Amino acid sequence: MDAGKLVNTPDSILNELLELRTKVYAEGLQTFRGWYPGIRRLSFIPSALNLSFYLALRRRDLRELQRELKPLGLSSLGLSEAGAIANLDAVIASLACIVGRQAETGIRRPDPERFYKGEWSLDRQTKLVLGPKPPGRKVRIMVTLSNQCATDYSLVRQLLASGMNVARINCAHDEQAIWAAMVGNVRQAERDLGTPCEVIMELAGPKIRIDAVLSAGESNEVVSENLILLTNNVSLINRFSQIGENVVAAISCNWPEALACLQVGDSVHIDDGKITSVVEAILPEGLLLKVLATAKLKPVKLKVGKGLHLHCSQLKLPPVTEKDRQDLDFIVTVADAVGFSYVRKADDIAVLQEELFQRMDNNSVWLPIVAKIETADAINNLAEIIVRAASRSPFALMIARGDLAMEVGYERLAELQEEILWISEAAHVPVIWATQVLESLVKFGTPSRAEISDAAMSERAECVMLNKGPFIVEAVVLLENVLSRMDAHQQKKSPRLRALTIAGSGELSLPGGQRPQVEGSN
Repeated sequence: MDAGKLVNTPDSILNELLELRTKVYAEGLQTFRGWYPGIRRLSFIPSALNLSFYLALRRRDLRELQRELKPLGLSSLGLSEAGAIANLDAVIASLACIVGRQAETGIRRPDPERFYKGEWSLDRQTKLVLGPKPPGRKVRIMVTLSNQCATDYSLVRQLLASGMNVARINCAHDEQAIWAAMVGNVRQAERDLGTPCEVIMELAGPKIRIDAVLSAGESNEVVSENLILLTNNVSLINRFSQIGENVVAAISCNWPEALACLQVGDSVHIDDGKITSVVEAILPEGLLLKVLATAKLKPVKLKVGKGLHLHCSQLKLPPVTEKDRQDLDFIVTVADAVGFSYVRKADDIAVLQEELFQRMDNNSVWLPIVAKIETADAINNLAEIIVRAASRSPFALMIARGDLAMEVGYERLAELQEEILWISEAAHVPVIWATQVLESLVKFGTPSRAEISDAAMSERAECVMLNKGPFIVEAVVLLENVLSRMDAHQQKKSPRLRALTIAGSGELSLPGGQRPQVEGSN
């Protein structure tokens, strides 16, 4: 919109705002009434109501209205997530004062308690799931524990002393005895340091993995244009050489029934996207996959245990597996929260909640749930997933950016992670920013420049997750430093105007007490 097109008067803008509020309130209330019968946690009622209002508000394109509000010195509604109606009322009341129509509108400016109620609610929900706020920053640091943490107490203590606030145990790996040792070391470090640390144990879920590989050569490697037979019957795996000369390998998977949903043209990502393929044909022996690309344009080895990501909207797998049920028996006795993988719809949450309900000694106390958002279905059903989960138990979301990128495309990932953050804030639900945070530092000891920017951006979430690696302690130290600095500059989407320390406003301090060198100085 050009500046020359700003022709609406303050009176007409006020009329537009009043009409907007009326419609948002009516639509939001209608949505909330559909949710209300299922809400069991009274503390979630205001959050669900705000979410319904926010969704009604954001169904509209507000960009022209935002631009019209700015010259009047009013909020442009860009920070309305935590309190949609309160923000609208604040703008309407202020504009009514400007044009002298306070009595006519009947809308009063919200007091600070009402205006910041949503922000405070988010803080409380974050504490319930992710533990107390650490000193010097609001954002928690989560670390995925390696099995070394089961036997190396000093490593766990170092992690906690360096800034870890949440320990994540991935139940897709190791076994209960190792998990118990990990938890024991975390609890011991808590006592020794006097520092709290939440333990989140994440269910493995129905992860589709390669369970057998057979290839024409010894290397099991594939390159672009190769064909792979993906069969749902391991007994047919040796037939791949009979299909065609370019069929270089055959693989089977641990969930063969999942293959039924795939059609010609559907994508199949192998090994976290290191191999990108497409279904070329459907044969009696299985699916013929054509390799479109490999990581770094180099041969990639097919390995047992590596994941298969099927791009299929009709994929039907049980949300909770038999292994998950066995693991839950242990998790409810030692963990502070349970992680839930491959969520697709609200009914999946209901299945887990029923499993938890059967295992809790005190049915009035619910173990918090952390749902990983990693599928397109979960994106489409996000509001219903949030409402179903948070209506009964403390709840948080994890943005699993790796799987989500394969599901929706890399070009959409940045946009979608922003929208997940906004919608979650509207529901007063904490978010965990995950996948490849400071990965180069964790694995190789040196971060990339882009990773530092990503770590700084993660400050808009309530928690940031680091994966395991040989330099994990160094990564925690650096992330703690970045988050503590950014805490003074950013609060969710809102910039905080701390005094500048550069550009003539102060002297830049460098690591190790260095001073910036000026050309020509001695």
